[in-house]
Amino acid sequence: MNKIVLKGDIVFTPDKDNFKTYKNSYLVAEEGKVIGIYRKLKEEFKSYPIKDFTEKLIIPGFVDIHLHAPQYPNRGLGYDEELIPWLDTYTFPEEAKYDDLDYAKKVYKRVVKDLWRHGTTSAIVYSSIYKESTKLLMELFIEANLRAYIGKVNMDRNTSDKLKEDTEKSLLDTEEIILEYKDRSTLVKPIITPRFVPTCTSDLMEGLGNLAMKYGIPVQSHLSENRQEVEWVNRLHPDLKDYASVYNEYNLFGQTKTIMAHCIYNTQEEMDLMAKNQVFAAHCPYSNYNLSSGIMPVRKFLDRGIPVGLGSDISGGHNLSIPNIMVGAIQASKMKWLHTNKGLKPLTSSEAFFLGTKGGGSFFGKVGSFEEGYALDALIIDDSTLGDTEGLSLEERVQRFIYIGDDRNIVEIYVEGKKVDEPM
Repeated sequence: MNKIVLKGDIVFTPDKDNFKTYKNSYLVAEEGKVIGIYRKLKEEFKSYPIKDFTEKLIIPGFVDIHLHAPQYPNRGLGYDEELIPWLDTYTFPEEAKYDDLDYAKKVYKRVVKDLWRHGTTSAIVYSSIYKESTKLLMELFIEANLRAYIGKVNMDRNTSDKLKEDTEKSLLDTEEIILEYKDRSTLVKPIITPRFVPTCTSDLMEGLGNLAMKYGIPVQSHLSENRQEVEWVNRLHPDLKDYASVYNEYNLFGQTKTIMAHCIYNTQEEMDLMAKNQVFAAHCPYSNYNLSSGIMPVRKFLDRGIPVGLGSDISGGHNLSIPNIMVGAIQASKMKWLHTNKGLKPLTSSEAFFLGTKGGGSFFGKVGSFEEGYALDALIIDDSTLGDTEGLSLEERVQRFIYIGDDRNIVEIYVEGKKVDEPM
């Protein structure tokens, strides 16, 4: 039986409103799942291998619920543009390169390695339209022992000629990946990925919804990122009342587990439907700033009980670090608070930490916390280089790490109780 004990200063957020902290305590796991946390190690666990990280922080691995792996080379490029021209000028030409497996391997290996380096132990990832390079990306995550949902992008209209798929082939390729990978790994699974409504015909969305329902596969896409995009969807589907209704019409909106990225301009009715169907919102603050899209009213979503996680949205976003994105989310919420005449309360540190761990992790199940039965996905943080720890609470040390720490403070990484070394 796989058994492990991690000793150190343990911090996590079982709910968004509270950090739970255990000074100099023992985190015990069997078969990759948390058994409990103990101030004094019980006799029955004393034979378990103990990793001693005294005076170091032990926190859950970070969770990134929205990023585009083939856009990795484009980080930092094109941010003078808004969403639609940025897609046409930068994103689509880059994504067209991924029929070349050598090129895909070079980029995707870097993506996986950098996610590991930044302590992201679970990610929800867009590939490109290309079937073989999508399979390659899944294999790289499996080899790295990192948790992920990975989706082959589908689009059959309103894109460059090279990326415009034949509808039937797009569906067949998607089904092939589902059949090959749905039971291939306990950590890495397929996810159905219509890029967004403007690039998907009704026939394609209907087919993807049918696949989601047939195989019980989750769904990811984009919703209400940009005003121009929302207007475009209204023109394309005048028969349906709003953007969310288009996805809902085709069983792509919570009929199986679903994530929608951005959600800046949702109507009240769309938010009601998200709450009812428990559709996740992926909050991507840096992308929303970089492409002048807007500020997601994250407080409205939390108040309505809509599940929310954080996304780097590479390469609309420029940074893979989830702690950086936690800070971005807090700062965005403070601007929203001021712009709503102090109506929408800003995020607290515990809320941002929750969103980047258990909030997004709950899409995977019991991930992102150290409660009993949760996956032991953990980061060991040496924060001694960030300043004096004397007199600081564990909560304050975590807050400081979020704001001024980086990947150099991450000493070791665990997924399902196993130490994960740097991917090859």
